[in-house]
Amino acid sequence: MIRTQIQLTEKQSRKIRALAREKKVSLAEAIRQCIDVSLVEGGRDRATLFERAARLVGAFKDRSGAPDVSSRHDRHLAKAFE
Repeated sequence: MIRTQIQLTEKQSRKIRALAREKKVSLAEAIRQCIDVSLVEGGRDRATLFERAARLVGAFKDRSGAPDVSSRHDRHLAKAFE
């Protein structure tokens, strides 16, 4: 491993220490895990994320039978949760 030094804001320090306690890992391990997640999820550029989302358009069948689900989805969702 390569030793490095970083500076955190007080808020970042509180949050990462709480995460480390919750996961029962060292502070260093919690930071490494956060970096790994960031590099995997955050490493994608906006165009790649848009392309991935666009592939989902039309991938799911509407089972409600309502003809206006795409334009009035909020109303249909609210009704479903009543």
